[in-house]
Amino acid sequence: MRIQQRTTFLLPIYLSLILPSTFTAANQIEYVRATINGIRTLVRDDRQPFLYTTDYADCLGNSAINITRFDAAYYKDNMTIMFHLRGEATLQDHVMLNIGVFAYGESRFDFTFNPCDANIWSACPVRPGTPIKAAGIIHISADDVAEIPELALSIPDFEGQAVIRLFANATKSEVGWLAAGITNGWTFRHQYCVGAVLGGFTLAAITSSFATAACGADVLSMRMHYAHSMSVSVVLSVWHHIFFSGALEMDWPSVLVAFWSNYAWAGGMICYEPMQSIINGFIGLKEGDEVWTRAAGTGQSDPYIGRGVNIHGIYGPDALPTELGFQNTVKKRYLTNVSSGFKYDGKQVKPGLPLPGDYSGFAGTLAMQRIPARNAFMTGLLWLLFLTVCAIISILTLKATIEILTSLHIVRQNRLKYFRSHYLAYIAATLLRILFISFFAIIFLSISQLSLPASPETIGITCIVFVTVVLGLGSVAACACFSRLRLRGYVFEPDRINVSKHRLLKVIPWYSISRSSGDPPLRDTVCVGSVLWWRIHAMADLPSIHSDEEYTAKFGWLVSRYRKSRWWFFVVWLLYEFFRAAFLAGASSQPTVQVFGLLAIEIVAFVTFILLQPFEGQRPNVIAIYLLGFSKVTTTAFSAAFNPRFGIARITATVIGIVIIVIQGLLTIAVMILILIGAVLSYMSISRDHAEMKPKSWTATREKYFENMALAEQDSPRWRKRPGTEYIITGVARTPYFEVKQVPRVAKIEDEDIEFMEEVSQVPYPSQPVLSPNRTLVSDSPRSQLERSRAGSFQSQASYSSLLPRAARLHRANWSTHDLNDATGSRRHRAVSDTSLISRPRHVEKFEGKPSPGGASMKRSDTPALLSYGYADGGRMEHVENVALGRLKAIS
Repeated sequence: MRIQQRTTFLLPIYLSLILPSTFTAANQIEYVRATINGIRTLVRDDRQPFLYTTDYADCLGNSAINITRFDAAYYKDNMTIMFHLRGEATLQDHVMLNIGVFAYGESRFDFTFNPCDANIWSACPVRPGTPIKAAGIIHISADDVAEIPELALSIPDFEGQAVIRLFANATKSEVGWLAAGITNGWTFRHQYCVGAVLGGFTLAAITSSFATAACGADVLSMRMHYAHSMSVSVVLSVWHHIFFSGALEMDWPSVLVAFWSNYAWAGGMICYEPMQSIINGFIGLKEGDEVWTRAAGTGQSDPYIGRGVNIHGIYGPDALPTELGFQNTVKKRYLTNVSSGFKYDGKQVKPGLPLPGDYSGFAGTLAMQRIPARNAFMTGLLWLLFLTVCAIISILTLKATIEILTSLHIVRQNRLKYFRSHYLAYIAATLLRILFISFFAIIFLSISQLSLPASPETIGITCIVFVTVVLGLGSVAACACFSRLRLRGYVFEPDRINVSKHRLLKVIPWYSISRSSGDPPLRDTVCVGSVLWWRIHAMADLPSIHSDEEYTAKFGWLVSRYRKSRWWFFVVWLLYEFFRAAFLAGASSQPTVQVFGLLAIEIVAFVTFILLQPFEGQRPNVIAIYLLGFSKVTTTAFSAAFNPRFGIARITATVIGIVIIVIQGLLTIAVMILILIGAVLSYMSISRDHAEMKPKSWTATREKYFENMALAEQDSPRWRKRPGTEYIITGVARTPYFEVKQVPRVAKIEDEDIEFMEEVSQVPYPSQPVLSPNRTLVSDSPRSQLERSRAGSFQSQASYSSLLPRAARLHRANWSTHDLNDATGSRRHRAVSDTSLISRPRHVEKFEGKPSPGGASMKRSDTPALLSYGYADGGRMEHVENVALGRLKAIS
């Protein structure tokens, strides 16, 4: 009750305090008439315009009028153009003002007036030391802005400029030229929110990757799980590719430059004004220096910063409108304070930046960050040093935190034991890894800095950094290779790369590249050419590089993510990044050579990386090889259309720019999705020592993931189908051949002999003979044990020396009556009796299979050929029939 009484007592006092301020604020709000959707109504005067200017700059550099503020706005609802102008003059004369609006490279609005007729008395005339304060409203008609497309009012990053020129009446010459960019408020540039989201995902990739490398006690096991985690170098390579796409010296559309500004933080291009002031003083860039007027060729006329003005049209007899009364056309701006009332205004462009509306080259890309091109190298270097210090502090903080928690018995003593005992090695590996990731950016920025004017101190630092990075990483890479190749068993020998022609899906002509030392070519391939190549391979069975614990602990930060047969890929990647950065920065003065040369490099690298498949994990291969490679090739190809030599329309350039944004935006989304998947899989790797993980439903998925990981570690590409034996060229020259598949038999005289037919039907046919590994004849018949024990039976010689076809029956031997009686005795078991009881001093006859010369199928056994008959009497050869008769006599 008391609280309610006190509230009732204080309410009048509260209202007496806030109502005057409310009335004051209401009195400060001004309204003007406007037509919205055909209805005439009142709108707030401080509403957002449909088009308004941003940053402005002095285009002449030595104008007689020093402008300190310039802004203009277009209101479609009430068809007015409002402008503000403030500055000082160094001459005394009457002037004429010309205001022009340019959109997408075309003049959309042009108007000339006398400031005296617009009641702008501070510019009528201009006097030295007298401040110029001009503010006016220009009423226009629908015909005046008919050439401004409706799409321009809603398309992001409207590309246009507002240009104001001042002419002295006495000399009829141009004494001032200002330009300001125009925007509609819609933009792809959201570097704070988009940059924060991308930075968060990158931090998640860093955390998950470091966790797999630090959690565990076995180096080899940690290496395997680290190889399948999300690669931070691949993620940052994607961000670097997107931002440094603007390093080509092309006339970029404004949509691309605005989109790329969201990735500027990854390239170290973060504008911090105190840092920029220090860099300006160190480089030698002072206030008053000329603005960087052209990114692609200083001194060329810029076709997008206004057009020339006809002086005779300004000072001719029909220059100014007289029928309607010019005071009614331009009115003085009373509603807004000239000094502080209008909030949709820009800032003056800093020295070293391009003119507003000029987005060409790397200078135009950096203009969105307000970083001059001459400051780019020092800005990136300082932020890289800051990142290095943060990494060292983070590792030391983690080490100290784990030690404190261990001492307090909050965590177990063996938690991160390997990391805690080798934290200095982790710091060294982290620093080297940071240098490896930023290799391209450092090389590009340092070479670009050497082509720009700067102080001797800046040039000296640039040279030191360039040499240190190149020689440092090159020496480490050479040491890593030498440490592996110095082992015995590696040989360096010539090889050849073959280009073969074949048909894809049996219809599409296709070309493939293979090595002579690799898999044999398919039968339907035709070699169209070859190139000399070399290869280094192991002659002996050396242990895998990923099974060498000492080597992994020393160079694991460099080779752990690659397949064991592609462990040297870091050398290829460093060479690729070096030549790409050197070509991109070194050929900046030749835009045509630069873009098409870089396109050739990207295509060759794309094809090479697809053939190599260097990463052991699938996700780095998908991102770095396929998605990133495709984006690099397509972006460079589309960027060639922005070459100043081609001079395409700016609206067409904007459409192509949106296509590039779609490609790079999809690439960004794919990387973000794979980062999330990699974080989940890294969590599974960390919990590998637990029988079950949380949630429990993920346990089965974790087991499958570990199985795939173990299979990938074997470096056997499962997606590559091995060709069958019958499709491989054996290397034997093709010659005509035949294969006996069936032998028809006709009736014989022996078929009428009943006794012989009964004997033949009772004797089982010997099984198909095969050749043993020592090229001796082996039989699989039921009597194989007895027949194998004898050394060259009469049966084998008689069966195969007679060269009978497979389907033919055994003929009756041509015996005499005396031989028949001795051989048969009481019963005759076979047409040829068993000879296992007779020992002979001959060696085993050797047989050799005769394969088809053209590589015919070996599914059916071929008739073995008798090589030689060796005898105890010195190897004297006799006729086969004599041998048979001799053995018959021995049996009898």
